[in-house]
Amino acid sequence: MRTHRTPCRTAVLVLGTAVLAFLTPAQAGADGGLPKVTPVSETPALYDDEAGGNSDADDPAIWRNAAAPDRSLVIATAKEGGLRVYDLEARLVQSLPAPRPPAEEDAPGRYNNVDLVTGLRTSTGRADIAVVSDRGNDRLRIYRIDPSKPGGPLTDITDPAAAPVFSTDQAEINDQRTAYGLATWQDKSTGRTYALVSQRERTRLALVELKPTASGTVTYQKVRTLDLPASFRLPNGTTWSPCAEPGELPQVEGMVVDPATGTLYAGQEDIGIWRIRADLTGKPVLVDKVREFGVPGVYDEETEECAAGADPGYGGDRLSADVEGLTLFQEPGGDGYLLASSQGDDTFALYDREVSEGNEYEGGFRVGAASTTLDGAEECDGAAVLNTPLGSRYPNGLLVVQDGHETPEVPDGESGTRTATGFKFVDLGDVVDAADL
Repeated sequence: MRTHRTPCRTAVLVLGTAVLAFLTPAQAGADGGLPKVTPVSETPALYDDEAGGNSDADDPAIWRNAAAPDRSLVIATAKEGGLRVYDLEARLVQSLPAPRPPAEEDAPGRYNNVDLVTGLRTSTGRADIAVVSDRGNDRLRIYRIDPSKPGGPLTDITDPAAAPVFSTDQAEINDQRTAYGLATWQDKSTGRTYALVSQRERTRLALVELKPTASGTVTYQKVRTLDLPASFRLPNGTTWSPCAEPGELPQVEGMVVDPATGTLYAGQEDIGIWRIRADLTGKPVLVDKVREFGVPGVYDEETEECAAGADPGYGGDRLSADVEGLTLFQEPGGDGYLLASSQGDDTFALYDREVSEGNEYEGGFRVGAASTTLDGAEECDGAAVLNTPLGSRYPNGLLVVQDGHETPEVPDGESGTRTATGFKFVDLGDVVDAADL
């Protein structure tokens, strides 16, 4: 999610795709030395106001229709606006609302992140499902995917008795330290299916097992939790925590699991990218840090911003906080790349998928404007990549990225312009070409 932007809190996001080479000196300049790719199409703008249903684009997932790849779908969250389903032309196929609040004074449903599971065993047979983190209600929502279903491909099959992930009662839910980031994982050794869920404004991660019921619904059960660090010992002997509002800890949102190794990559927004066993055992390893790592800051309650101090030089070189969406570009034989969105500087970073290589940094890129009406991706929150042919439209695969600042802007008729977001569709072949692979 996009939080208030301050000198101490910017934003980052991750995608999975191929290695991108740096531009030549003649090509460098406005793109900061990184290659630029442009979108093929974009979804209709979402507006985070009453007229737009408080809809705010956040996180996408790409579902491949194996029987008819041209009819594949992009499933995306719109926060209080619920879920959106798009076809490969970026046209709206289905819109599903988030749940209403239990009572007028309670928090409404708010869909944050989405991931997919292929071939989940249910009482009615195998099913592809979309799993969504409902931050507003601190629950997971599960949707069956069936492209032949009249009225739309998604059907809610969440068990009505499914419990909150982190909260004990509605009062805690209303505090909104609730289910936030999400990634799914199918453990090859046991055949069991899980979701990894992060907690908003906390460092906690939860491993949750998805459990089909006899009635055809799906529920879940928490297996264990793990708390990432909230403070860090710096080389100069001091202890540092990122600047934030009082009571907030450095949270995780962007997450992805490498299915080949059972490795979870988690983006702790103001810290960097962690590598962790997906079963949440073992010791987390910090793969890369944001540039702002170690920079002191003081929170001003009047301005609700952080005043940054001098940079001691302990941060990384590639990511500008927040680290947000993470996705995996998979190639045969375990090759491929972890792709991360550096939300603070509108770039994307690529890391080698191989743990044995230490997830070495391989390059970066930007998603720039294709025309005056088809802009690029700014303040990117979530992203998804699929390195598989998707019919005639995307024979080389697809990259979908959230655009946190949709242009051209639309006047609201009163005080300026409406806040608009959306999703950009990028031909993965264009990314490969830019990388000269």
